[in-house]
Amino acid sequence: MKHLLIIALAMVASIAVKAQSTNLIFFTEQGERFSVVLNGIQQNEYPQTNILVQNLPAPNYKLKVIFEDSRLGEIDKNLFFTRGTESTFVIRKNNKGQYVVKFMNQVPIAEAPEPVQTQSVVVYHTEPITTTTTTTVVNNNPSGAGIGISIQDPVSGGNINMNVNMNGVGTQTSTTTTTTTTTSSGNAMIEPPRLSNDGNYVESERHHDHHKHGGYVLQGYNGPYGCLEPMSQVDFESAKRSISSKSFEDSKLTIAKQIIQSNCLLSSQVKEIMLLFSFEDSRLTFAKYAYAYTLDLGNYYKLNDAFTFESSIDELNKYIESQRR
Repeated sequence: MKHLLIIALAMVASIAVKAQSTNLIFFTEQGERFSVVLNGIQQNEYPQTNILVQNLPAPNYKLKVIFEDSRLGEIDKNLFFTRGTESTFVIRKNNKGQYVVKFMNQVPIAEAPEPVQTQSVVVYHTEPITTTTTTTVVNNNPSGAGIGISIQDPVSGGNINMNVNMNGVGTQTSTTTTTTTTTSSGNAMIEPPRLSNDGNYVESERHHDHHKHGGYVLQGYNGPYGCLEPMSQVDFESAKRSISSKSFEDSKLTIAKQIIQSNCLLSSQVKEIMLLFSFEDSRLTFAKYAYAYTLDLGNYYKLNDAFTFESSIDELNKYIESQRR
């Protein structure tokens, strides 16, 4: 009886985990080969025409589509979807001849069809793809001498081993090269702030020299930068709708944090999201968290208008000062 209970609990847990994960399908309308990059990590090893990414844990991701043919350019898009579903997106040209990613349909994972043979299936991962290639060449040599050579590249870690037998057996060359490739998602991915023992968020290192790092430059602004490129207005409006659709304050805050983890916001956009919350504590918590994901840090004082109490303004200012030390 005890064993049956354990098995039943394991099955329930498995179903619950599956209900929280998400699958995404991407395919090109005209068969162009491409790679999928989610939150800065390339998911498929080789370019394909139809890619199924399974077991995504979060409700939103920063997508980059990289075509095998570099002349076709790249596509950047923010994706928002419901957990426990399989969403399908088509990659095609719009009326202006530009490649875009368009949502097609969404079904519960339990109702999703089996992958087709022409579909490349990958499980979502957060580590860069590592490719190992081994090449062996054998050549006959009738001579009677022999020599062995072993070379290791201290930078790349590649190994080259060559054994030459001049007794007629042959010459064998074995080359092993390991290459790790990480593809950027377009926006600078910033490590999420962590909560310290005193209850404050500790932010990660930022890029402040935008001209050096090739980041977006905000016209008329000369202060410090916290990230490279702000979220587009279209994606931002979609994000606000997603947050507003939640009935509970805690749910709104959770979704808001998840969205900005893979995006860069203007201080004005941070303020707009703050105003979606009904309680002062939620606004203050979000304002602290969003500081690590804001482009124009020098304009953060403008968030003060979103607070009702002076104590909240003082607490936010103290938090900002603690981040500058």
